[in-house]
Amino acid sequence: MAQAVVIGAGPAGLMAAEELASAGHDVIVVEAKPSVARKFLMAGKSGLNLTKDEPFDELIRAYDEAADWLQPMIRDFDAQAVQAWARDLGQEVFTGSTGRVFPKAMKASPLLRAWLTRLGEKGVEIRTRWRWTGWNESTVTFETPSGPQGLTPDATILALGGASWSRLGSDGAWASILAKRRVALADFAPANAGLLVDWSEHMRPLFGAPIKGVALQAGGIRTRAEAVISSRGLEGGGIYMICKPVRQGAALTIDLLPDVSQKDLTRRLGKPRGKASLSNHLRKVLKLGPVRTALLMEFARPLPRQPEDLARVIKSLPVRHAGLRPLDEAISTAGGVKREALDDGLMLKALPGVFCAGEMLDWEAPTGGYLLTACLATGRWAGRSAADWLKRTG
Repeated sequence: MAQAVVIGAGPAGLMAAEELASAGHDVIVVEAKPSVARKFLMAGKSGLNLTKDEPFDELIRAYDEAADWLQPMIRDFDAQAVQAWARDLGQEVFTGSTGRVFPKAMKASPLLRAWLTRLGEKGVEIRTRWRWTGWNESTVTFETPSGPQGLTPDATILALGGASWSRLGSDGAWASILAKRRVALADFAPANAGLLVDWSEHMRPLFGAPIKGVALQAGGIRTRAEAVISSRGLEGGGIYMICKPVRQGAALTIDLLPDVSQKDLTRRLGKPRGKASLSNHLRKVLKLGPVRTALLMEFARPLPRQPEDLARVIKSLPVRHAGLRPLDEAISTAGGVKREALDDGLMLKALPGVFCAGEMLDWEAPTGGYLLTACLATGRWAGRSAADWLKRTG
């Protein structure tokens, strides 16, 4: 049978390798780092969120403008399929109250061990410390501990990740190699990233505190997810969900009391406060708590004196910030190989026999299982497409 090389041993690459091996091909997976799936393992340290257990029509909407492109791939490997895949590897899963799906073991390592065992049984060979350097005519070239090496596969899968968390292997260095081959690329940008805020000194005691009971708003997105105050700004699921419109220039505001109307707030704030200070009056009539009160004081000082003006600010508190955290500190990246550079099977039009998968594609997903689901789905799609291409060109 034909030989296939998969470059990149994250979830997308391993999924592509399994599909090719299942089709009977000899498969070599090469990885620049000393061990495989480092970002996958890191993501699992706080609980491996495999997917979001929701109907396909809801699941696919999370991919925004890439939904139409990814639809056939994710329909073929949706949330239910991801769960079945994990169970087939001996890892029972459960669905949390928000619909997020986790392995019962919570960590990524048991799942990865079982997966690598199955790949080994199918004959997949994995070579680590092999860094891809491009092509020399039809030979795929690598830097290795033994010096330069080359392989001449019948099909190649690129699953090289994005450009965040370079210490784990996703450094985006591949972009310059593909650019020389005239592959259309979108510039990298941080996704699912924290927000940089230059806090005043009075916020220091609240570093690490969760922000609860608020709604974050940017562009057309409004979310009730939580965030966390860190020494460098704001982080957490709520921030990740609105970082795309913020990156695109939309203003970020916080509704500190999303369950109270502006009219009702104005009425409450209009009550006589006697000799009470404004801060004590706010604490008594609104019960904002220390975190939301501190945010109000940080971003709206001096506070408006008129009840209707103060109510307006509480319902739409403008957040002053210095943009998103740097690219290498983002959970994932937007940008990468553009859709128009690929055919429907994820093969590069400029390089027949070379397929792309995973986060290196130009799509963006929020956290919550969507990112991993699409990496697995596109890896599977690319692997199957490569197997079909090998059969046709045989």
